[in-house]
Amino acid sequence: MDLTGQVAVVTGAGRGIGREMALQLAAAGAAVVVNDLDAAPAEAVATEIAAAGGRAVAVAAAIGTSGSAETCIAAALDAFGRLDVLCANAGVLRDSVLWKTEDDAFDLVVQTHLRGTFQCARAAARHWREAGHGGALVLVGSPAGQLGNFGQSAYAAAKAGIAAMARTWAAELGRTGVAVNAIIPTALTRMTETVPVLEPFVKAMERGEPLPEKLRADLGIGGPEDIAPLVVFLASEAGRKVTGQCIGIGGDRLALWSHPAELRVDTRSGGWTAEAIAAAWPELTEGALQPFGIKMDL
Repeated sequence: MDLTGQVAVVTGAGRGIGREMALQLAAAGAAVVVNDLDAAPAEAVATEIAAAGGRAVAVAAAIGTSGSAETCIAAALDAFGRLDVLCANAGVLRDSVLWKTEDDAFDLVVQTHLRGTFQCARAAARHWREAGHGGALVLVGSPAGQLGNFGQSAYAAAKAGIAAMARTWAAELGRTGVAVNAIIPTALTRMTETVPVLEPFVKAMERGEPLPEKLRADLGIGGPEDIAPLVVFLASEAGRKVTGQCIGIGGDRLALWSHPAELRVDTRSGGWTAEAIAAAWPELTEGALQPFGIKMDL
């Protein structure tokens, strides 16, 4: 996985998963633009990359606000002369159940995740179409976007939208030579520390204690360092052959997520009445109703 000569932008790279993405892309040979909302963590990661012999610059910008994506890409072009990989990782959580969720909290989550991903992808697509050398666009989804999750209306909606945009943009940018995929990561981070069932494991990981096999293998939950290799692969020559997919990674697990599709179909000449639907429903759905919500049997 030699990325020598490539240039990557990673948003939300000051901490957690984004930081590991930036570090591992740099270790593979890429020059990296390290973006974060705050300058200090972004500069710390850029300094860490430089100390290890890599190349990096830091950019403080609030992803989801107008101009922030263009600022990150301009930094890549100014510092390193090109753009090959964009990983739209920046995110924020404001968890609460539906009836307690306020508009400003909902809007912030959607703005950062969904609008921010859209703006980053649009800016990168415009550049790649003009430059003509293709690239890799890596979006960051979530199991919450695939299954829904209690208390995460805005986050689940935004992540579901990101998965849909990955499929759309893979179709739109294929002729440009741009591969577009969404990763579905599961890792213990500061964001997951707010999930009560995971808090003890986050604390244990911070103390340097190994995570139990049930967590890593059965649930696919590890640390941020377990997520970044997928980004390195997708940035590579081999990974550029993959597009339009949702790919899960975490702990010891690597998974390919299915796309929404019709499971069973019934037809009725002349259309359906409510009574006819009620009569057909048991046979149509037997053994086929879909699960919802993230389940953690710990």
